[in-house]
Amino acid sequence: MQITSSAVSLNVDDVAASSSFLVKHFSFHEEMAADGFASLRRPDAGMNVVFLRRGLQILPADQRDDHAGGVILAFAVDDLEGELARLQGEGVAITMPLTEEQWGERAFQVRDPNGVIVQLVDWNAAVDGGAEI
Repeated sequence: MQITSSAVSLNVDDVAASSSFLVKHFSFHEEMAADGFASLRRPDAGMNVVFLRRGLQILPADQRDDHAGGVILAFAVDDLEGELARLQGEGVAITMPLTEEQWGERAFQVRDPNGVIVQLVDWNAAVDGGAEI
């Protein structure tokens, strides 16, 4: 098998709100969109983020009404403090403050309008400290 691309697909109530949040605050671009669907991409993210409106009939019946709860979109960044300051300056609520784990991971979180968690993380401290992830 050869994987040619990757995506994470999340069911939300308001596709446009989640899509706009990633476009405005995380520089994603909509590649495709239709009623109840949006596929977003950043060349450096390594995956697409797809939003589907809950209840869409194209989804299997046992998935239609699921929400993206419990999922964290985690993006490793080079300048964690800079990104924190930028998002605060843009008025984005920080829902988990900058924390550091004992193994060296540093991260903070925000939520999009549908409650999807976006986490920015710096794993450089873990790598520099000799810990493996």
